[in-house]
Amino acid sequence: MVLGIEYDGSRFCGWQTQPGGCAVQDRLEQACASIAGAPVKTICAGRTDAGVHALGQVVHFDCAVERPLSAWVRGVNALLPPTVAVTWAQPVGADFHARFSAQSRTYRYVLLNAPVRPAADHGRVGWFYLPLDIPQMRAAAACLVGEHDFSAFRAAGCQAHSPVRTLHEVSIDASGPFVVFGFRANAFLHHMVRNIIGSLIYVGKGKHGVSWLAQVLRDRDRTQAAPTFDASGLYLTRVEYEERWGLPKPRLELPHLACTVMP
Repeated sequence: MVLGIEYDGSRFCGWQTQPGGCAVQDRLEQACASIAGAPVKTICAGRTDAGVHALGQVVHFDCAVERPLSAWVRGVNALLPPTVAVTWAQPVGADFHARFSAQSRTYRYVLLNAPVRPAADHGRVGWFYLPLDIPQMRAAAACLVGEHDFSAFRAAGCQAHSPVRTLHEVSIDASGPFVVFGFRANAFLHHMVRNIIGSLIYVGKGKHGVSWLAQVLRDRDRTQAAPTFDASGLYLTRVEYEERWGLPKPRLELPHLACTVMP
């Protein structure tokens, strides 16, 4: 069975199960086990850190019993906290794997670029108080597209076998007081997006020039890049699979940005 999952990561210690039961995976597996009448072990498309949100997380699990799809959506949701929801459910063949069958993942980071920190959006957006030069950040980010060794943007505790990833797209767009960063890649390293965001902000505020980011990338030295940026504004928005699986498409909207179009 495959499920689409949405959650507010600010209430959890990340996706991956923890001894204290504070992870999204813990709550989801408990709810699914109640519907299945047996323990359930889920595998996700991408493990998110504490404070990171998801609009398009995908998980799969094996289940020996049959239940209507409504049970895996409305039934599971009735057992989940308000900050986690199953958005769809679909049976798949035994050869499907939420992680290894994925062709790409897309993350968006929402940054409030304003002198005063957010209050109503606390935990849902990142924040930086100085003005940012968007064209300079776009120019710097261009060097990241393609297949590279992203060691400079890799967490010390990253367990990936290789630091090489293919970044298909990078976008940086302004929406009112918000700056929205988009990243689509075949896969990501631990803290990779947040480390890139921090470095782009260094360029945007004028600490470094456009060519600095390319040099950091080439040198593959984590100590040269910026510190890891706040998790609050990061969203896993989409995981792409081959069409043959027929999985529903997640929504791509970031709902808190609706405030930018209000009169």
